[in-house]
Amino acid sequence: MPKLAKKYMDILISKDPNQPEFLQAAQEVIDTIIPVLEKHPEYVEAKIVERIIEPERVILFRVPWADDKGKVQVNRGFRIEYNSALGPYKGGMRFHPSVNLSILKFLGFEQIFKNSLTTLPMGGGKGGSDFDPKGKSDNEVMHFCQSFMNELYRHIGPNTDVPAGDIGVGGREIGFMFGQYKKIVNEFTGVFTGKGRNWGGSLIRPEATGYGEVYFAQNMLAEKKDSIKGKTVAVSGSGNVCQYAIQKVNELGGKCISMSDSTGTIIDLNGIDDKKWKYLMELKNIKRGRVKEYAVKFKGAKVKYYEGKSVWDVIRDQKIKVDIALPSATQNEIDASHAKALVKYGCKVVSEGANMPSLPEAQDIFIKNRVLYGPAKAANAGGVATSGLEMSQNSLRMSWTREEVDGHLKRIMKDIHDNSMAAALKYAPEKDGYINYMAGANIAGFIKVADAMMDQGVV
Repeated sequence: MPKLAKKYMDILISKDPNQPEFLQAAQEVIDTIIPVLEKHPEYVEAKIVERIIEPERVILFRVPWADDKGKVQVNRGFRIEYNSALGPYKGGMRFHPSVNLSILKFLGFEQIFKNSLTTLPMGGGKGGSDFDPKGKSDNEVMHFCQSFMNELYRHIGPNTDVPAGDIGVGGREIGFMFGQYKKIVNEFTGVFTGKGRNWGGSLIRPEATGYGEVYFAQNMLAEKKDSIKGKTVAVSGSGNVCQYAIQKVNELGGKCISMSDSTGTIIDLNGIDDKKWKYLMELKNIKRGRVKEYAVKFKGAKVKYYEGKSVWDVIRDQKIKVDIALPSATQNEIDASHAKALVKYGCKVVSEGANMPSLPEAQDIFIKNRVLYGPAKAANAGGVATSGLEMSQNSLRMSWTREEVDGHLKRIMKDIHDNSMAAALKYAPEKDGYINYMAGANIAGFIKVADAMMDQGVV
């Protein structure tokens, strides 16, 4: 580790020794921006790194609510307002039992650079709660969301902090939170993105992260004069990101063979075609069922359910050949053994739809083996990019067509690809011409934020 990188990590470890996810995210960025700091000593002098790794504000509060039996429950609520150099804080809300300060700081830190890469005027933030919406009635979810907003409302606003959805927070939760916010402040403003289409939401927003990760893979392949057509694709997860990644891969002529949730993994070697995709959409979004039901519905020799296994466990253990991997479930789902198996069984492209789904050792294996590796902050930026487009539509009091929004999304994802590639070639060139998109994305995102911070003084 370079001396300067060690200095920064020593500071973080001394302050936050029990925040492993945040330390992991910070180290990835710090390691890759050292060439920039060496060429720009003014960043070091102004202590840009020391300032950017500290959130501008951390908000922690209790959320009391009553369940359907009248019993009082108490959860923790969080909002990390990380960096506002480029615009209002922007980032999702996550409702999941695993939510803690480390996870939200890692997500908020990543969000700074992801939002920077979109070229839209958005700062970085993240929030959520250890509340678990699974198994809760609509009434219980509403009571929780209203209590959550009773505190959060005072910290957010269309020109201050604009939350969105994330794991456990979909249209239902955003609707309940927005309704309570609107009642409290007596304003109908664009304070949330991911809103219902009929009350200020944008077309393509639910699809955007999944579409975006596929577009990023498409751009990486195009740079090699290749395409997604005819490729076998492994996708993890079964939420919005996975669902719409499958749809877009199908449109582009590829074949997706997998999906997963917390109970296990489905492998369908025939491919998840449009008919099966429509069933998946109904299963997960309306019935709120489990993926194992897919194996019952489409029972056959080439459809198997692996209980308690991740997609990457199954590919490794069953030696399944794939051309493209789209990790779209959660953080740190791909470890070194999974990465080695993917390389061994033919994977040439990894485009991340989840946030930080690959452990550092897995990233190293992908890069060492010259896999086209699209890191999350670049490849999954389509979601927040379309949230930014929703903010623009709200400000203009107008609504764009599906074609207009998708056109903007395609352009933004190509710009992110091109800017990441240019930064990699300038600051982290490889002798064999390999493009290190991870370094490039970190560098391109960092420089824009660093320059804005320099312009705005020590604040």
